[in-house]
Amino acid sequence: MRDPVAAGLLPVHSDLMNDSGSGGHYYWCTRHHRVETDADVCPAKHVLGPYDSAADAEGALQKVRERNEAWEAEDARWAGEGR
Repeated sequence: MRDPVAAGLLPVHSDLMNDSGSGGHYYWCTRHHRVETDADVCPAKHVLGPYDSAADAEGALQKVRERNEAWEAEDARWAGEGR
């Protein structure tokens, strides 16, 4: 019996992975400061996402700020407990 996958390698599915059912994703480009789609997205090092909607992508930086503030507050709380 012949193994359909080369030894040590995993099969690769080349279609766009998408579990949202919307047919595409949206990204926030930190280089161009705009929403981009699968069709025109910059390299991964310049984008946040993927997001299911343009509105979610547009709010990406605000979400980053909120998370950073929460993490900094948590770090400060932990630092205060060690004294």
